[in-house]
Amino acid sequence: MKKLTLTSIFALLTLMIYGQKQAADVEAIIRREMADKHIPGLQVAVVQNGTIVLNKSLGLANVQDSIPVDNRSVFAINSCTKVFTGVAIMQLVEAGKLKLSDPVSKHLDSLPAQWPEVTIRQMLTHTSGFPDLLKLLDPITGGVGSLKNEEGVWKKLKTLPMEFKPGEKFSYNQTNGYLLGKLIDKYSGMPFAENFKKEQFQPLSMNSTIFGDSRDLIPHFAPTYFYRKALDGKQLAAPTLVNNYYEFPYFRRTASGLNSSAEDMASWIIALEKGKLLKKKSTLDTMWSPAAFNNGDPTPWALGWGMNKFRKKHRAVGMSGGGRAAFLVYPEDRLAVIVLTNLGGSYPEDFLEEIAGVYNKEILKADPVTLLKTTLKEIGYDKAIAFAEKERKTNPLFTPKEFELNEWAYRLLAKEQNREAANIFELITHLFPSSSNAFDSYGEALLKIGDKNNAIKMYKRSLELNPENKHGAEVLSKLLKN
Repeated sequence: MKKLTLTSIFALLTLMIYGQKQAADVEAIIRREMADKHIPGLQVAVVQNGTIVLNKSLGLANVQDSIPVDNRSVFAINSCTKVFTGVAIMQLVEAGKLKLSDPVSKHLDSLPAQWPEVTIRQMLTHTSGFPDLLKLLDPITGGVGSLKNEEGVWKKLKTLPMEFKPGEKFSYNQTNGYLLGKLIDKYSGMPFAENFKKEQFQPLSMNSTIFGDSRDLIPHFAPTYFYRKALDGKQLAAPTLVNNYYEFPYFRRTASGLNSSAEDMASWIIALEKGKLLKKKSTLDTMWSPAAFNNGDPTPWALGWGMNKFRKKHRAVGMSGGGRAAFLVYPEDRLAVIVLTNLGGSYPEDFLEEIAGVYNKEILKADPVTLLKTTLKEIGYDKAIAFAEKERKTNPLFTPKEFELNEWAYRLLAKEQNREAANIFELITHLFPSSSNAFDSYGEALLKIGDKNNAIKMYKRSLELNPENKHGAEVLSKLLKN
């Protein structure tokens, strides 16, 4: 018994030391990203085997008053709200009040008769083809910024045509979230905000999770900041940190209206995995699986979950929001990583898998994008194609997805890492030589670095692959005239 006790103590000490090493490795990644991206403050939480094994806060929650982030700090999670909406819909499916295959018109009688039938599943996977109500609210996209009254928005929206035949394409669309909210209102017998509180937040004591925007008084709130290069039409001498003001009208808060803490979200993920929010494992499996386009190809989204790694090993599902909050769940590995920041444009989704790799090194090998990111930082982005070819020959898990590579490259462009973005777009054209979109995007990046001649070649190739590429045709016409 004495030997067994000593062995147990030794094993416990070993686990504690190993856990401390993992925590230190995660903190090193976090501090590197905070320094590189000038992130004021953040929270990180890691769930392993149904337990929160790391819950850490770093930096400032409120820069102007030097208030540090702590575990009670509340961050805007923006589009991460959509996963809570997805769970609310799946709860109604389990209750027999909805079927994923149902046309939404079966349940809501306010849809225009000229719109074709759209299923609830298509709304959850953003393959509906609905006109996007966000375009009516955003002056940048041609909308009327003052049109925030729900009745006015809906009246205008119903006059617009569908963007495409349901199930034909993927298009991120806030109308989906709006109508899903209407279904929750109707079949839960209460406003969706109350439903979320009753069915998801209160049972788990998620006291830091609350709907709201810049107009609301939210306890322990960490305001969101942005770096701006220009203000009031004038260029600034250097990027300047500014407060971000944003409004989410109530009627569209199912798409992007929640605020939370990393600890609350970790508790929510644990409850999901333990069957406390959805009764059947089959329901959870369905929610975490892609649907299919009309041609049978899998959709990039699961049901309400938009940041997914549908791969043979170390599958992951999750979501990102506002370029400031993101999380991934690894169902088979019983692992989850959540990072919430107060900087728009910090894109924590870029380093989630690296953190997950601290707890399971095989995850890094399984995720081509993370492997590329970590390696190209060391060897140079201009070696992207050579490295990818080497991995394709030696690593059977190296099967990059065009969608994921494209999103990464555009985030590089957003951060003005134009040369690096061009290298990744070139890699995409190498891996997906029949993709018109890949050559169009590569041409865009080449223009950013001043390589007009090669940009013209890329746009020409894009149009050869897809003569219907109107954007590419317009850009090419302008380039050839100048």
